[in-house]
Amino acid sequence: MKQLIFLSLFIIVGISYGQGNCNAYLWQKDTLKYEACKLLVDNQDKYYQFDSRFHKLMKEALEICPYYAYPYRELAAPYVKSGNFLMWKKYIDKAVKYNPKEYLSVRASLRYKFFADYKGAIKDIDSLSSIVSHDIGYSSNGTYHLNVVKGLCLKSLGRTDEAIEIIAKQSEIEDDFGMYNYLHLGVLYMAREDYQNALASFKKQSVINNLAENQYYTALCYKSLNEQAKADSHLKLALNLYQSGQSMFDPYNELFDQIYLSDIKREIASIEQSFK
Repeated sequence: MKQLIFLSLFIIVGISYGQGNCNAYLWQKDTLKYEACKLLVDNQDKYYQFDSRFHKLMKEALEICPYYAYPYRELAAPYVKSGNFLMWKKYIDKAVKYNPKEYLSVRASLRYKFFADYKGAIKDIDSLSSIVSHDIGYSSNGTYHLNVVKGLCLKSLGRTDEAIEIIAKQSEIEDDFGMYNYLHLGVLYMAREDYQNALASFKKQSVINNLAENQYYTALCYKSLNEQAKADSHLKLALNLYQSGQSMFDPYNELFDQIYLSDIKREIASIEQSFK
């Protein structure tokens, strides 16, 4: 159910995202940005992102207003989708230059997600935090709060204690809207062999959004504690959840701490062997 709620929110965000109300630029007395915005509002929906006419339209808008961040972001999007990361960076850097409050979060999200540029993602998140007084918000696809993204980046850089601190704090703030927060937190505690806190985190995750991964890592905790019967029970729960489609998912890449059917079956076989 939680996954459906988050997917719905993502779809809503994805549909509503755009350059906003062009009249706002008139109120700011920026007629160049207003004219460029109107051009896109009137024509953008005619073309697919990978259509050459789409790119031509964006460049026409930039000829009108070369400091308009939105067309740079739109030019960047198809390049990251097609794997041309050099061209993506060329355009997303321009978007960030002209509107850092809007696009630092986008660049941070994709640096973390596609490039494993964890230091760069942390730098962008910290830069955003330094220029806004409100909540810095979520990653570009809505899966994680940017603080959780920062925590996952810290984890990847081997800074486990810092990662635990930031993800634990954000999880308390988000309460039951952190889609995978407590799962990641539990795995971080496991890395410190703090199995009691890990199990407590997995228990919270099971209430919010029970997943095959959650039960799998719970089983690994019990295995490390030499409680083989409990480990076996949770592995079988993990198997049932996985086979019913209740596992971590992202359409573009593998998520942190995501598991596969082979992982569960391997651990079940290991536990069964120990019973013999």
